[in-house]
Amino acid sequence: MMRRRALLMAMAFAALPAAASAQAGDGLRVMAFNVRLPLESDGPNRWEARQELFVETIRRTRPDIIGAQELWKIQGDHVIARLPQFSWFGIDRRGGHGDEHMGVFYRRDRLKLVEMGNFWLSETPEVPGSNSWGESLPRMATWGLFETVPGGKRFWFVNTHFAHRPEDESARTKAAELIAAWIAARPGGLPVVLTGDFNTVPDSAAHRALSAGLADAWDTAKARKGPAETFHGFNGKADRRIDWVFSKGLAPAKAETVTFGRGGRYPSDHFPVVVDYRWP
Repeated sequence: MMRRRALLMAMAFAALPAAASAQAGDGLRVMAFNVRLPLESDGPNRWEARQELFVETIRRTRPDIIGAQELWKIQGDHVIARLPQFSWFGIDRRGGHGDEHMGVFYRRDRLKLVEMGNFWLSETPEVPGSNSWGESLPRMATWGLFETVPGGKRFWFVNTHFAHRPEDESARTKAAELIAAWIAARPGGLPVVLTGDFNTVPDSAAHRALSAGLADAWDTAKARKGPAETFHGFNGKADRRIDWVFSKGLAPAKAETVTFGRGGRYPSDHFPVVVDYRWP
């Protein structure tokens, strides 16, 4: 019996994904994940039908921190109920909790939240619910200052979601410039990670504005896995790379587009992007 139990334990450890190596304390695993808001009109892809797939995706990939877009409070609370090692924070784009959040999830055993806040992608970024540049909806960023546990290494984390219409390309560029300026103004020379659904492609002015001072993990990681494209509309066939992870002061070791699904169903209409960073 003892020998059989030891064998089973050895097999279980051997079956752990290689991705778990980032949990060893020498790195940071970041996930960017557009949740897709809860809509009954999504039918078989509505939140209630895919919420466990969503949770399983997080459980399988084992991120330390997640930047989520289109997150509604009911979704964030469900994730925390199923994965109690995580906490999440954020307010919605109108300054309350009745709309889309730029929710940030983090593992309390890996990270300590030191400070948090929000700003809006507008000409008045300090005004909740503000929007400019012809956008149809308010757009925002949620940020946190984190410290690793153990180790005490600090970094800034920013999560955002840009305007979605084709005619919003100029607004997306201005939003990227605003975020780049905010990051450049952070004190202390600490590393920065930026996640988001940017609703535009890498060959865009918005991407150029961000990559002038930040590194796109998909372009700079030593190893990559999965397709470059991330938006697939629930059919599993992605056609645009609009979900990005950027950093400053941290080198990406591996970037992966996670295509996990089951029975033709997926946790969202976007594939999440997971990046393993190593501390300098």
